[in-house]
Amino acid sequence: MDLKEIQNLIKFVSNSGVAEVKLETGDVKITIRTTLEGNSPDITYVQQAPMQQAIQAAAPVAAVSAPAAAPVVEAAEDNSKYITIKSPMIGTLYRKPSPDKPMFVEVGSTINKGDVVCVVEAMKLFNEIESEISGKIVKVLVDDSSPVEFDQPLFLVDPS
Repeated sequence: MDLKEIQNLIKFVSNSGVAEVKLETGDVKITIRTTLEGNSPDITYVQQAPMQQAIQAAAPVAAVSAPAAAPVVEAAEDNSKYITIKSPMIGTLYRKPSPDKPMFVEVGSTINKGDVVCVVEAMKLFNEIESEISGKIVKVLVDDSSPVEFDQPLFLVDPS
């Protein structure tokens, strides 16, 4: 925020009749307190957070997310016996041929090589995604009508 924006904010707060306003944007924190009898600002604080505090704040976030990553790795190891069906293109995935029809496959569905498991819409073209393996759907990794990326995992299949 520049000085002009701060001055306009002080004028706005003092004319509004509000006793106190706190504003935080990025590394700038502003507190404006006004007296209720008069319309002049009583105290105005403008505080800019030092860069060192911002770095320290980022470190605990990384520490919190690191333990959460460990179970994900274990889950991936458990899924290693399954084969993943991946998206061959970028687009919007649809698990049904049309809104009033049932899903192509559900968890527990048995599929054969060449069976359609979903449709990916790309540039107004609906592309049927066929299974390259036979087996049983163990897990659906993508919701209906959601965007997918190239090579994004869609389904886990137990080939046994």
